[in-house]
Amino acid sequence: MPTPPTIPVMPTGHTAGAAQTRDDLRILRPEWVAGYEAALPAARAAVLARVLGALDREPLPGVTHREHRGGTLHVTLAGGRTLTAPAAAPFAAAPRGLTATLGGGESFDDPAALLRALPLGPYAGRLAAEVDNSVANLALAHADPAPPAGRGVLRGAAGDPDGLGRLEQLVLGGHPTHPCCRTRGGMSVADVLAYGPEHRPVIRLRRLRVPADRWHGDAPPVLYAHPWQAPRLLDRHPWLTDDGETGPVRPLMSLRTVAPLDGGEHVKTAVDVQMTSAVRTVSPAAVHNGPRLSALLERLTADLPLTVLRETSAGAVLLDGAPSRRLAHLRRAAPRAGATETVVPLAVLAAPAPADGRPLLLEIVDDPYAWWHRLAHLLLPPLVTVLDRGVALEAHGQNTLLVLDDGVPARIVYRDLGGVRVSAARLTRHGVQPPPLEGDLPSDDPDVLRTKLAAAVLGTVCAELIAALSREGADPARLWDSAASALRGTGTADAARLLTAPLPVKATTTMRLAEDPLDDVWTYVANPMAPA
Repeated sequence: MPTPPTIPVMPTGHTAGAAQTRDDLRILRPEWVAGYEAALPAARAAVLARVLGALDREPLPGVTHREHRGGTLHVTLAGGRTLTAPAAAPFAAAPRGLTATLGGGESFDDPAALLRALPLGPYAGRLAAEVDNSVANLALAHADPAPPAGRGVLRGAAGDPDGLGRLEQLVLGGHPTHPCCRTRGGMSVADVLAYGPEHRPVIRLRRLRVPADRWHGDAPPVLYAHPWQAPRLLDRHPWLTDDGETGPVRPLMSLRTVAPLDGGEHVKTAVDVQMTSAVRTVSPAAVHNGPRLSALLERLTADLPLTVLRETSAGAVLLDGAPSRRLAHLRRAAPRAGATETVVPLAVLAAPAPADGRPLLLEIVDDPYAWWHRLAHLLLPPLVTVLDRGVALEAHGQNTLLVLDDGVPARIVYRDLGGVRVSAARLTRHGVQPPPLEGDLPSDDPDVLRTKLAAAVLGTVCAELIAALSREGADPARLWDSAASALRGTGTADAARLLTAPLPVKATTTMRLAEDPLDDVWTYVANPMAPA
């Protein structure tokens, strides 16, 4: 059984940029240095493409105008300077050697250097440091790719309780549009090697016993702590008692959620690490809401081909009388698969296969139009039906799983209830008593509800998979027609709006440049399903 690499004491600080990562690798993994150096140009191009996408689409501070001319993006900045770069559609593969040119002729192939040169407000330096770390960790991932599999990766995971975890660890690129796609703020290079799922570790959580009067939640007073977090907690809170390790678990795409190798319940842990936009803790609202939302969604989906994985228990340590988001965990049912079934997050299908670097979905796609038609009609109608009934699921590629039966799309599984939105008015209209929920989940605003679902499943999942199929020669208009047909068939008022309104996309770069980088900001792109 694989185990985390043995890591010597880290010689330097945390959240390393590209140069510091190289220096640390010379001590930690000297045999990787050449591969890391070779991967850096492509990593810079991939993250630069995400930054340029934000300059093209998002309401960034310091941007006064943008337009496309002859395949070139022209961005006018506050102060009058212009930035030019090749124009590219979202999810397009970044070409090696990608550069942006700032008025006066200065060219940039390093996204962090570009961000520091642009008039993007007082938090541009913070974002540049995060992006530098993202580039370094992305190059590090490509310096340590999975070995080519002897048989099809997707079919090879069929019936394997550990198959889902192994598939999730194949994703090297992280979030497909966020420039902080591989940011791990607070982790050293050694930490990333030990715990980053792209490095394929198997780890063990720590069980920390908690005095009963300091415990909140419906789980027994034992905190399941990530091994990165556990020593920090024990050092700060000496009344916690280390009760040993769990069995072996595999970090999933999110890093802090783990799956036992034997297929048992998944555990979402809290880690004081910034990944993409947020420090990944477990909020008191999530501890409270999980079991209640699970019961609600079980009722709403009882007649639909959609399984929502139940959040079975949760708990948090009380500090100063309140549940602490840094000392909390949540347990979730694992998806079940038959002997011929493979469970795979939709985001994994667009990831490069270890054998040839082409999207993994090509292992199972012969006719792209027939395959996509089946997937779209399996995926979209139940999500829109649940929206009509009162819950907007955040069905992005990490949360939404496809069950393949001998390679054929068979059913949809959804996990993670933290980002949903719940309409009491819609639930009541369908004769369902709204549960008592905490946090920002409740909303009766139809735009808020539709945006939550559309940004995830249309603006991200569908757009990314259609882009992947299009790069292999499929006609994107024909693929979007299948998605439109699936939506239209639901006959709901939401579907009618989703077919015509511009598609929302989370403005992740704008958010990182804001004083409060956790407040949602949206931008909008042309809807390829709307009538011409």
